[in-house]
Amino acid sequence: MDARPKTIYLPDTMTNWPWPRAVNPHYEAVKIEAGAWFRSFETLDPELLKAFDKYDLEHLRVGCEVLDVQLVVDEVTDRSTAAGAKGIVDIVIDALHNPYKIRPEGEYIVGEMMRQCSARAMQTISTTCYPRFIDSFTTYLRAVAVEASDREQGHCLGIDDHFKYRRETGGMLPWFALCGMEMNLPDEVYYHPAVVDMLECAADLITVDNDMVSYNKEQADGTDYNSLITVVMVEFGLDIGSAMGWAAAYHTKLKTRFIDGLANIPSWGPSTDILVKEYLDGVGNWVRANYCWSFDDQRYFGTMAAEIQESRLVPLWPKVHSKASILGGEGPCRLPLRSVAGFLYVSIHFP
Repeated sequence: MDARPKTIYLPDTMTNWPWPRAVNPHYEAVKIEAGAWFRSFETLDPELLKAFDKYDLEHLRVGCEVLDVQLVVDEVTDRSTAAGAKGIVDIVIDALHNPYKIRPEGEYIVGEMMRQCSARAMQTISTTCYPRFIDSFTTYLRAVAVEASDREQGHCLGIDDHFKYRRETGGMLPWFALCGMEMNLPDEVYYHPAVVDMLECAADLITVDNDMVSYNKEQADGTDYNSLITVVMVEFGLDIGSAMGWAAAYHTKLKTRFIDGLANIPSWGPSTDILVKEYLDGVGNWVRANYCWSFDDQRYFGTMAAEIQESRLVPLWPKVHSKASILGGEGPCRLPLRSVAGFLYVSIHFP
């Protein structure tokens, strides 16, 4: 007899978050451009194109293309062996760093996607933002390769290591860099310990929210080994409900830390302080974006999203087998849960 609960209570973590939901006013125009660009890569796996069609992309052009590349990287590497994932990551890193290098004939299409995306970003975003985006996206890609290896070996980290790990594999840091795409924030500002702590705190908030809402899906398809809820259950010997409660309480602590951190940001003079405030507003908006997207899309809750958002009761899905890898091996088949959350709402910061 299955002793698991029939439903999961999902705590509401974002009731008092200061950043409200917002949609970019340029949504309609950019959606058409970005959609046409993505579909221009005709050799993409039809399954990826079907996956793409589930999302209404509402970021401006550079953001849309970055998101599309992450969609492909996440989808392909999540269904790959460790060796297959590393091969994809190597292609993307090379294209990221060499936007004017002609891609080899027969190479997987994500290389050309990344090349075009990187070239457009180089021409569009600020001179300080571009190298930060390149560095953070490279860190994310390398972490994805490690994640595939860990998945193959069934590694399950402790709580502290889990958060450090997810800050990189979650893919949020490149998007935090892009929150400054129209600014020239000096290095002494961007890399100041107080600002870095804010970014890590925001990434952890997104991790907690994501792992709470995605747990049902991931426990069903067998990929919950890398979920915070599973990590908490294992580390403290808790059941699902108690682990959810722990995560909600930790989320509250993180929110307090983020809000308090805003009050402790140093001053670099009036003109720079205005940019820092705008930048951190964008980061705070990403936390809201992640939460909103989880209920606006059908990925985690199907057609019951609105009902679950109201009742907070999630019917526990039965366990199913994951899809076979398209590059060898078995692995989860999922669309990007890492950075796609911001495509609707954070785009307001890229007018």
